[in-house]
Amino acid sequence: MPHKFRRLLAGACLVAAPLFYVAGLLTDPALRAGDAADGAYGRHPGQVSVSAALLHWSWVLLVPGIIGMIHLVRRRAVLFGHIAGVVALLGVVNFSALMLGDFFYARLEADLGTAEGDRLADAAFAAAGALWGFQVPGFLGLLGVLLLGLSLAYDQQVPWWAPPAMVAGMLAGPVYPVGMIAGSVLYIAGAGVIGIRMLRMSDAQWAQAPAVSGNVAVTE
Repeated sequence: MPHKFRRLLAGACLVAAPLFYVAGLLTDPALRAGDAADGAYGRHPGQVSVSAALLHWSWVLLVPGIIGMIHLVRRRAVLFGHIAGVVALLGVVNFSALMLGDFFYARLEADLGTAEGDRLADAAFAAAGALWGFQVPGFLGLLGVLLLGLSLAYDQQVPWWAPPAMVAGMLAGPVYPVGMIAGSVLYIAGAGVIGIRMLRMSDAQWAQAPAVSGNVAVTE
């Protein structure tokens, strides 16, 4: 795959991922309902479909961005950055898979009522081991994103504030309304500045292999 295509793909995905994430949160009927959140999925299954799809793609789009971030860790903390990157990749795909549950909650609530629909959906999630099989790995993935970003900052590739802003924005975003506003700004700014730096790189800068030393890994 040409260096230019990989660079543009990674940068564009880092810019787009938070936009999809914010759009998914804004269209989630339960988040907007506040105290009336019970049964919101059953009352608005169409909105849930849009929200869940947007959130799913927000996690999917992070994957090329994370791979691009791993590629740029090549002068300092190389091993640390690559391990953090692997953890990040394994984590975000778990969050992507969890978005399918929103469709089930919406359909079950609409057909069976809130109490029975939620009971069956909760039972299905428990049977699938959602907590340890998906949620815990997902949050470990966010830790991986933070550590990968900090290794990039240590390598002087991105500003120090960008990785914490990116992860804080993901975590705060679902807290409506103040957290959603602040989280959206933080996530868009943190991921955006990293993505834009990738987009502005020359192909030579993207492909450049570092000089060989005892602390440096050579890229392709």
